[in-house]
Amino acid sequence: SSDSGEEEEEWEPKSKTTKRPQLPKKNEAKPKKVAAPRSAMARKKVKKVAIKEEMDVSLPIAPAEDNRMQHLKLKEEGVGTKPKPLSKKTEVPKKMEINSFQGKNIRSLESDEKPSTSVPVLGNQVKHEKSEEDFAFDEPPFKKIKSTTSPEGKPVKNLGGNKIKEEFEMNWDIVQALSEITNVEAWVCANLIRLFKEENTIPFIARYRKELINNLEADALREVQQALEELRTVAKKTHTMIQKLKKEGKLSGCLLTSLLNCRTLEELDHVSAPYKTGSKGTKAQRAKQLGLEPAALSLLQNPMQLNLFSYIRPNTKGLSNIQEVEAGVQHILADIFAKDKDTLDFIRKLCQQRYICIQSALAKVSSKSGNEKDIDKFQLYHEFSCSIKNIQHHQILAINRGENLKILTVKVNIPDGVKNEFCWWCVNERWRPKQFLKPEFMRILRNSVEDSYKRLIYPLLCREFRSKLTSDAEKESVMMFGRNLRQLLLTSPVRGRTLMGVDPGYKHGCKLAIISPTSQILHTDVVYLHSGQGFREAEKIKRLLLQYNCSTVVIGNGTACRETEAYFADLIMKKYFAPLDVVYCIVSEAGASIYSVSPEAAKEMPDLDPNLRSAVSIARRVQDPLAELVKIEPKHIGVGMYQHDVSQTLLKATLDSVVEECVSFVGVDINICSEILLRHIAGLNANRAKNIIEWREKNGPFINREQLKEVKGLGPKSFQQCAGFIRFNQEYIKTFCSNKKTALGSHALLTKAGALGKKKSKPTPCAFQQPNPLDQTCIHPESYNIAMRFLSFIGGNANDIGKPDMQQKVNAVIQKEGLEGTAKRLNTTVHTLQLIIDGLTQPEGFDIRTDFDKPDFKRSIVCFEDLSVGTVLTGKVENATPFGVFVDIGVGKAGLIPVRNITEAKLSKVKKRRSLGLGPGERVEVKVLNVDIPRLRITLDLIRVL
Repeated sequence: SSDSGEEEEEWEPKSKTTKRPQLPKKNEAKPKKVAAPRSAMARKKVKKVAIKEEMDVSLPIAPAEDNRMQHLKLKEEGVGTKPKPLSKKTEVPKKMEINSFQGKNIRSLESDEKPSTSVPVLGNQVKHEKSEEDFAFDEPPFKKIKSTTSPEGKPVKNLGGNKIKEEFEMNWDIVQALSEITNVEAWVCANLIRLFKEENTIPFIARYRKELINNLEADALREVQQALEELRTVAKKTHTMIQKLKKEGKLSGCLLTSLLNCRTLEELDHVSAPYKTGSKGTKAQRAKQLGLEPAALSLLQNPMQLNLFSYIRPNTKGLSNIQEVEAGVQHILADIFAKDKDTLDFIRKLCQQRYICIQSALAKVSSKSGNEKDIDKFQLYHEFSCSIKNIQHHQILAINRGENLKILTVKVNIPDGVKNEFCWWCVNERWRPKQFLKPEFMRILRNSVEDSYKRLIYPLLCREFRSKLTSDAEKESVMMFGRNLRQLLLTSPVRGRTLMGVDPGYKHGCKLAIISPTSQILHTDVVYLHSGQGFREAEKIKRLLLQYNCSTVVIGNGTACRETEAYFADLIMKKYFAPLDVVYCIVSEAGASIYSVSPEAAKEMPDLDPNLRSAVSIARRVQDPLAELVKIEPKHIGVGMYQHDVSQTLLKATLDSVVEECVSFVGVDINICSEILLRHIAGLNANRAKNIIEWREKNGPFINREQLKEVKGLGPKSFQQCAGFIRFNQEYIKTFCSNKKTALGSHALLTKAGALGKKKSKPTPCAFQQPNPLDQTCIHPESYNIAMRFLSFIGGNANDIGKPDMQQKVNAVIQKEGLEGTAKRLNTTVHTLQLIIDGLTQPEGFDIRTDFDKPDFKRSIVCFEDLSVGTVLTGKVENATPFGVFVDIGVGKAGLIPVRNITEAKLSKVKKRRSLGLGPGERVEVKVLNVDIPRLRITLDLIRVL
């Protein structure tokens, strides 16, 4: 009915500038409109009534019969009374009890039938208030249903409805389109669109909003985000084109429909190309200008009354004879066919059922004048043909590169059978005339269909196929680069060791840097190992290693790496460094030289020569890979092949997002971390990180997460996004607070007599702050009250977090009640409870990187010539590509495990794998299948993951 339609429209979420509509009272079917009062006093009274009505409502999160979810209820008071503000110290009466899900819009989604609860009440007001309630990020309750894919249950799918209102409306639904592109359920896509619109970060969504996204991982979230941006780009460009054509007077109803049907930029290009400024116009446009459009439409709709001879104008070019008139009509019809949605849908569906292949061949020009070395690189693609359904992503990128270098020519081959079936369908079904057609008109129709296919539709299909293949290859490659980068960043740190970093070199020597277990630079030097002075320099190296009790050498994998490795391996085998048991490892030095001359490096190591800074960076990459690698722009870390063949914008966005994800999930200690590391935390940026460091320097260490609110520029949204990823070392804070109290007590005694009659000085921000044990965990402040209820339920104490006693108590309760039963008791979701359990039971200082691989330490070296078929070796994955994995087996040249040799049975069952593949840093056992000495190629078979 119209009434219900109006009511639904009334509950659409408004923008930040609009006021939140009043929620209906429990017993009311609809919200009542209050007539505008005449006096100011009456207006004020009505305003109070409106506020009261908003507060007195039960939020319709889930049906009342579901006992596991408790509705938000507030004590009913008289209309004239002023609601009492709640503070942390005030105990909430039972009737006013607010459960843990109080009014945060992140998870509250609109219902199709009930008024929306997703209007950000606190979100709109929080910037104008200074009360502590501004930061109450509590979780809304969700009705959960059992499912085969998610046995622990998940929220009702249509809680918010799948209808999303976009800025630029199209003829297709953005939720449905997004779901089709990404193969993610429509309800999850709808939730993600809302979450991204509310400026939530991927790490925050992946960790703290699992039930809204059906437990998707960060990679899948990035894919959805990118697809959403692409669809919005198409919608925005379409509406820009519509406005432009409307202004120029070229927009017709048919053209408008065609434009609003476009889902890709290729389709939009195809439809709008003839109308662009500067275009000479198509053959169809020129025929229309001659007045032949009525004749073309008449041929389809009313051919009995059509007389083409009446259009002949002997003195007009294009109309001078019957052949020219027929050609003009044919061009108009071909244009109509090529832009018809049903026609294009039919030909696309037909192509999906047939064998379409992409072919590449050596270009004639390049074979005569090209560089022979470059031509040989593309030898595989000189006579190449493959189905577009089976072609690999790396093959597409290689073919594209060869085509750009003018070495290869590429074409898409669509069989003639497709054309024949398409033409028959057009003439006999889709464009069959409504009346009998004369033979000459039937000939024009057939010619028009063939012309449309050959001149317009076939080139469009080729562009679409190439564009789709390239786009998919780029996305897959970028996702693989992201996985490689994640694996590098999450390499397990080697703590508690003094390390010697070596940046190898020939002429300018090898740069050395010795760093302490706390990353302090102890000594730097230069040694010349490869200029006949090796024996003399060995004495210096031994003296340094003994002086600083250093038994681990880290060698960069750049120039002279192989020779430097052989040098150290030889000395180690001879036990030259005795009594020290020295080991060495090789690490990637990609980006180290770029960082060494950067402003950040100059600020961090002002007194050090740039050449020596790279040796420090190499050593620190083993000690704490994440903290060191975030200083370098991700694309310089060297995360994969074809890095320069993909969209650089997409690559940068993905790699930056992966860095943010890794830093956030590992977490940072707010009181000791660097500004560079801090700026990569979800919700923070360079400016906010700088403000946090300045606050820390001015006021001393942070005592708890609440103090982050005092930092300039860190608003409620930023706090919500970053709070869960920031850690506090409880021992350090307790020591600091006890010292502070002693100092304050002494100061008070000394100044008590002299302070009488004087104005009291303002206390420091941390004077009244208390440490919170939950701040050392991954539990978000929005879930602290649930965590405290859970602790009370199991009989635990917050000071026992991470201790074995806590683990025993949690296990006892979970075994008795079950995870779902406990979640039901606490009125929370299983995902949230699991996160709380993880936070309470993980030992203090827990690091997720301990599950990842450490660097591979060695004492000896193997030569390329020593390899033979069948030899079994251990190695470390250096790089992963779409066609296989490169493994460093210690012979100076990485071997390749082809992707066909990597099967699920060979992969580790213990580790949770993000994808069926290996990532950089993983240790593997391999068997040599082939050694090609002239081409320096080694083919390996994967035996197992170590």
